[in-house]
Amino acid sequence: MSVEALGHLSKMEASLDTEGRVDYQLPIDDRRISMNTLIGQSISIEHIGDIHCIHCGRRTKKSFSQGYCYPCFSKLPQCDTCIMSPEKCHFHHGTCRDPEWGEKYCFTDHFVYLSNTSGVKVGITRGTQLPTRWIDQGATQGLPIFRVQTRYQAGLIEDCIREHIADKTHWQKMLKGNSDSVDLHSLRDELMAKSEDGLEFLEQEHGLQALQRLYNENITEIKFPVEQFPEKVKSLNLDKQPLVEGVLQGIKGQYLIMDAGVINIRKFTAYNIKFTA
Repeated sequence: MSVEALGHLSKMEASLDTEGRVDYQLPIDDRRISMNTLIGQSISIEHIGDIHCIHCGRRTKKSFSQGYCYPCFSKLPQCDTCIMSPEKCHFHHGTCRDPEWGEKYCFTDHFVYLSNTSGVKVGITRGTQLPTRWIDQGATQGLPIFRVQTRYQAGLIEDCIREHIADKTHWQKMLKGNSDSVDLHSLRDELMAKSEDGLEFLEQEHGLQALQRLYNENITEIKFPVEQFPEKVKSLNLDKQPLVEGVLQGIKGQYLIMDAGVINIRKFTAYNIKFTA
């Protein structure tokens, strides 16, 4: 099958089938490329020189926060520091960059979860973003452990639990293979016990209705389309190497795994590229 497409990259869209297998689509402007069918074939991605901000469309020499120009990065609420560190939310101080945006996206149900990426970690996401969030980070297992009413509350719980477990993924390790399966239910109970003093304080501050502990959720098992994991992880960068090409050996998280190296598609959101296979 021969494929050629020109346009701006976006992060890959992913869905799970009933067997837990991930299906990937690569958006290039309005077109969607089915990536699973290309595994085992040679592909190339060529940056043809332009980056256009995903918010305002302005041409920019450098992408900030995965697809924004610097003015948008400096003023948009979705680029503020509290998005990466929600426990630092400053909405209640009246300093939110866009209160209407904050009410829509931050004052809505969020999950605190455990996921198995390069090992087990704690994380948070909006209620509508599971299992997408787990797929994007390359998790082979995921389990929601709290449902809360705001992003800020999720950040406070995550801050409490990460005293006892990692909150970051080691992406190189994640790309070298799948971590051993873990009993996330037992680990959840262990972490809640270790964090009990902090969790009880937050429940008293925010109310049990706002912070709901989840004990009856099933573990989601995720299978990525990878034929061969790399022994050594070599990162490919369109800023340094405008043309990347090789045989596609698999896809995990937002990474294309090729025999020449790996490329993080999300990192190059808004890049104008030529894709061929």
